[in-house]
Amino acid sequence: MDPRLILTGAQDALTARRVFGDPIQADGVTLIPAAVVSGGGGGGARGTAEGGVGFGLKARPAGLFVVRSGDVSWRPAVDVNRAILGGQLVAITALLVLRPILLKWLESAAHERFTQSSLRSPR
Repeated sequence: MDPRLILTGAQDALTARRVFGDPIQADGVTLIPAAVVSGGGGGGARGTAEGGVGFGLKARPAGLFVVRSGDVSWRPAVDVNRAILGGQLVAITALLVLRPILLKWLESAAHERFTQSSLRSPR
């Protein structure tokens, strides 16, 4: 396969058309979808006959531009999976940080109860 053909396809893939979708019009409102697009590629050769080229493309929705009577507003796309993962990471971090503090507090409270009960008991 010709590496130049692959690189030409990569250039065609990384255009503004991949970032901004076709406008959608309904009820006097125009919606323009937008995405975050990234890509990379590489290649190599060993001699003149052996070689290869690769390319990868990643796209995820970013949001919508809403055009209504001349005013433009941005509506971000919400990635629920990313939000849930972020919440889980915060909870795990909080548990790891608070565990030693809670154990120390429980240990001192138990020691204090033991000391007070031994002082009250008759000898």
